Amino acid sequence: MPAPDAFVFDAYGTLFDPLSVTAHAEVLAPGRGAELAKLWRGKQLEYTWLGSLMEARGDFRRVTEQALDYALDALALPLDAAGRRDLVDAWMSLSPYPEAARALARLAPRPCWILSNGTRAMLDPLVDRAGLRAHLAGVLSVDEVGVYKPSPRVYALACERLALPASRIGFVSSNGWDATGAKAGGMTVWWVNRAGLPVERHGPAPDFVVGSLDHVAA
Repeated sequence: MPAPDAFVFDAYGTLFDPLSVTAHAEVLAPGRGAELAKLWRGKQLEYTWLGSLMEARGDFRRVTEQALDYALDALALPLDAAGRRDLVDAWMSLSPYPEAARALARLAPRPCWILSNGTRAMLDPLVDRAGLRAHLAGVLSVDEVGVYKPSPRVYALACERLALPASRIGFVSSNGWDATGAKAGGMTVWWVNRAGLPVERHGPAPDFVVGSLDHVAA
């Protein structure tokens, strides 16, 4: 198939590692950091889907706080307000995946964008700290459409802002449900399947299944 005219990347789990908060969590909950980070991330995603379905959506920082509160309670981990705030703030300094900048650079001169559930207040510091700004044409937040992925309205936002039909946009995500949502919206999709998971069954399969961001450009 022809190469896309532009690429759109998911942020959390694709360019940035959400489980890099584990180090912060381990300091505050010794011996339980990995367990806390994993449960927190799973509940965070669940709350985005539930909020959209219930039409009672909070922004991503609020959802992140709610998911953390649930995880702390479920694991019976006491944490004061300062520690809780420190963990939530860690989402603005997540570690980028080692190949992220290299992969974006290899796709030039095609423009690369981020399309994320995160708020701009969370995403912009993250992009700047990771040194990815020079490789990006722009950052899009679902806040512009008032619903979370995988709503079709989110992927339509990218088409509108890039002034391209979905078929001319390459979408890259490590989240299988996100890849399926973008493919249902007509995009050419790369699923970065770092964990070696099976393809999702609730919608169309991605066009490409790859092991890292390096393989997108290749």
